[in-house]
Amino acid sequence: MSIQKLVESLNISTKTVYRYYRNKEELLEAVLYRYHGEQYQLLENLPAGENAACLFFTIWQTAIDKEYQINKVFYEDLHYYYPELEQSVNAVIGPKFEQYFLSVIHQAMDEGAFRADILPPVALQSVLVIHQAVVRGGAFNRFGLSAQALMIHTIGQYIRSLCTPSGLKALDEHIQTLLATPVAVTQ
Repeated sequence: MSIQKLVESLNISTKTVYRYYRNKEELLEAVLYRYHGEQYQLLENLPAGENAACLFFTIWQTAIDKEYQINKVFYEDLHYYYPELEQSVNAVIGPKFEQYFLSVIHQAMDEGAFRADILPPVALQSVLVIHQAVVRGGAFNRFGLSAQALMIHTIGQYIRSLCTPSGLKALDEHIQTLLATPVAVTQ
């Protein structure tokens, strides 16, 4: 998207944009930081006291729900045209998210919901790879599944493999509750 198209769609002047941002890259960087900041706030507002295996599932369901709504071309263009910017933003925000995710995995292990023999960084990297394939890679488009169904049949299956029998029971009940809850339609 050009700055011209942006200002036309927002009904503002080009001067207004350049008053706050030196160039399109700086604007894009600000948008990425804002988006990731909002995503982190969503994590912080997830239900406290939930079984950690269910919380881990909810985290990734939320991520897929949000990112599934974003045009895949955005990520492709970001990666192709602005790889340094993408890497720079990921270098700043990645460790914060990683620390949070790892703390949930450790919590699940401490609660006995996840198996004690898993390697948390490897488990997290596996989820990240699946997540990327689901929301950005397009590998699952041909199945025509909703974001929720994709979550259950991809990352959900992987999270189930991390669970102890008690964690699996709690997670399966959590998933059944989600399936029984009507999905809100966003416009």
